[in-house]
Amino acid sequence: MLAMVLGQGTWALSTVFQVMADGGDPVALSTVTAIGAAGLVVFALIGGGAADRLPPHRVLLGVVVVVTSVVSVVTVLSATGNLATWQLAAASFVIFSGVAMFYPSYSASLPRLLPPDKLLAANGVEGSARPLLQAAAGPALAGLLAAAWGPWAGFAVVAICGLIAVVILLGLKVPPLEHLGPQGDPEGATTDTGSIKITGSGVDPAGTALPAETPGGRGGAFGRVLADMREGVRYTVKTPWLLGTLVFAVIAIFFFLGPLEILLPFVVRDSLGGGAAEVGLLLGVMGVASSLGAMIVAGLPYPRRYLTMIVLVWGFGTLPLAFVGYTSSWLAMVAILIVVGASDGIGQVLWGTLLQRRVPGWMLGRISSLDFFVSLLLLPVSMAVVGPLSIVVPIPVIFVIAALVPAVAAVIVWWLARMAADEAANPLRS
Repeated sequence: MLAMVLGQGTWALSTVFQVMADGGDPVALSTVTAIGAAGLVVFALIGGGAADRLPPHRVLLGVVVVVTSVVSVVTVLSATGNLATWQLAAASFVIFSGVAMFYPSYSASLPRLLPPDKLLAANGVEGSARPLLQAAAGPALAGLLAAAWGPWAGFAVVAICGLIAVVILLGLKVPPLEHLGPQGDPEGATTDTGSIKITGSGVDPAGTALPAETPGGRGGAFGRVLADMREGVRYTVKTPWLLGTLVFAVIAIFFFLGPLEILLPFVVRDSLGGGAAEVGLLLGVMGVASSLGAMIVAGLPYPRRYLTMIVLVWGFGTLPLAFVGYTSSWLAMVAILIVVGASDGIGQVLWGTLLQRRVPGWMLGRISSLDFFVSLLLLPVSMAVVGPLSIVVPIPVIFVIAALVPAVAAVIVWWLARMAADEAANPLRS
């Protein structure tokens, strides 16, 4: 996972330098990025079905082998000056499709490899390493290598990261679900967590044992994929805490990520007199805060009121954004982004651990991919809407809305999904 994350960060900026080296304009870069994002969205749900139907370590190995092979070809073409923009776009589609396939299987593997009390720490490692490697180390490495030798050197590092991942995965075997008890305990064991029974077969909100193998759909492989997706959606709709949190995530992402990504640079320019370097520094501060938040929460016991904590840190963590458009202080802006970043990192670690503790083992890949898909769903829409909206609505007002709506949505979802009663009835702390 660490190797893949570093590779993603290096690939992202190396792609930018490659397009620029070829004389491409922002439209060309946007096209390459959009095609890559299409692969991410298209394969987000398919990756979940693969994680549940196939041995996760085999899926991970297959994905990494394909991605590494494609990046190796891109490296050679770039080094020899033969890499066309359409080839880079096609490679981006394959690579981001691989990213979409990778993470559901990674998430589904952890509960089979680790006991429940170690999952929080493992997710903390990911939550603290991801922003540092993907948003800081990878882009920095790509920039240094591009300046020294050219974009091909950054692509070569991505290929090396892939080779490292291949070697590691060749030595990894994820135990099958039928050989496990509750999240890694011996076969046949059962853990009572209130109204939910956790076994090697998974978790059923009604307390009924669930089959280790999901029923296949008719109509061949495509029919089975659709059946798997429908089953994942049905489980989500029938599980109030899961449905409520995903609905909240869609609302929060739509309202606050667009303003943060699109409008923050204009606030920095107009209110603080900064430029691109200052914007990058502020986003870096937010990434470091996210990493520290993830690291800190990973070293603490899992909270008893875990659902309340998740919606609290995500919903109320955006409140400082209300002051973004009204401050001309660098110190205040840094403080705002530290709170936003830390709350995001804390929520991500708690949420990932929650999925691995309460979602059925045979369903975890699909639910993880559905979570990934839902998180991506309205992000492009948010970015597309906020620009034109800023022409008719003052930017400070947009940030106030971005700050308040997630907090209000958190309270409403927490109440409607009866999260307080749910977490009290289903404790995850021994």
